[in-house]
Amino acid sequence: MSRLSEKFQPLASESVPRYAGVATFMRLPYYPLDEVEGADIGIFGIPWDGGTTNRPGARHGPRQIRDQSSLMRKVHPVLGLSPFTLANCADLGDCPVNPLQIEPTLAQIEQFVDGVVGKGMMPLAAGGDHLVSLPVLRALAKKHGPMGMVHFDAHTDTWDRYFGGCKYTHGTPFRRAIEEGVLDPKRIVQIGIRGGLYSEQDDDWGLAQGIRVMRVEEFYDLGVERALQVARDVVGDQPTYISFDVDCLDPVFAPGTGTPEIGGLTTHEAQRMVRGLRGLNMTGADLVEVSPPFDASGATALVGATLMWEMLCLMSEQVAKQR
Repeated sequence: MSRLSEKFQPLASESVPRYAGVATFMRLPYYPLDEVEGADIGIFGIPWDGGTTNRPGARHGPRQIRDQSSLMRKVHPVLGLSPFTLANCADLGDCPVNPLQIEPTLAQIEQFVDGVVGKGMMPLAAGGDHLVSLPVLRALAKKHGPMGMVHFDAHTDTWDRYFGGCKYTHGTPFRRAIEEGVLDPKRIVQIGIRGGLYSEQDDDWGLAQGIRVMRVEEFYDLGVERALQVARDVVGDQPTYISFDVDCLDPVFAPGTGTPEIGGLTTHEAQRMVRGLRGLNMTGADLVEVSPPFDASGATALVGATLMWEMLCLMSEQVAKQR
C-alpha cells in the first residue's frame, strides 16, 4: 500500500464553498487513470444505460451524484473515522463508454477497471444501469477469483434473455457473472427483493444456484441486525463485492430511478445495512441506477452520494488495516 499523501485530500469546505469549484466525487482531486500514482481507492463514473429495458436516464447519474456529493463532510460521526485520513482517494473521472453499443462498452469498462486494479486501487463506481457491474466484476475476478456479493436491489437481476435473445441487459448481469465464474453463487445474498415477476419461475434459476434471496418481507421480519447477520454468514471472510441498486429503496426516498418498486427500504435502513458490513473483505463496490431525469430535485442522487460515502468509509478502513 502507498503512504498517505496530502495531494489526495478533498477541498476544505471551510475555505472553498461547497457549491464552488469543479465537481468531483466528494470534492476529491481529479486524476486521470493514466496519471494517478499512489491512490488506494479509485472513484469513477460509468455514464451508460445501454442495458436499460424501459426507462432510461441512468447515464446521467454520475454527474449528478458528483454534484450532490459536495454535501459530504470529512468525518463519519457514527463510525468515528475519516476515510481521507486512512486512505488516498482520487476521482478518476468517467470510464470510456459507447452509448450505441453494448458489448464494446462492456469491454471498455472492463479494460478501465483492469487499469484501476493494476495500479493497486480498490474501485468504487457510480453507474449507470446495473449491467455495468458485470465488467467491473470481470476485471476484479482476475485478481480475486470467484467473489461473494452483498447485493441490495428490488430485483434479482438474474434473468436470462430479453427481446428474443439479448443476453446483456440491466436485468441479467449476475446471471452472466455466475455463468462466467466471476461470482460464487453460494456466497451471494440479495436484500430487498420485491415487485412483480414475469413468470412463476423467474427466481428458480438463482435459487437453484444457491443464491440467498432475502425478499423485503423477510428483511422486515428479521430487522436490520439479524438481516446483517444473515448477509455476513453468507459471504464469510472471503473476497466480497458490494453492489447497491438505488431502487432497493422505497421510491418515496429514491424516486429518480428507472424501475421503482414500492415497499422498499428507508434511507436510514440502507445506511445501517451498509455500515453493518464493516470489516468485510471487500474487493470493490458500486452504486447504480440513479436516473436524474426522473428526479428533478436531486434527492435520489444525494442518496446515491451518501451511500457511496458509507461504502468509502468501509473501504478506507480496510486499506488502513492492510497498510
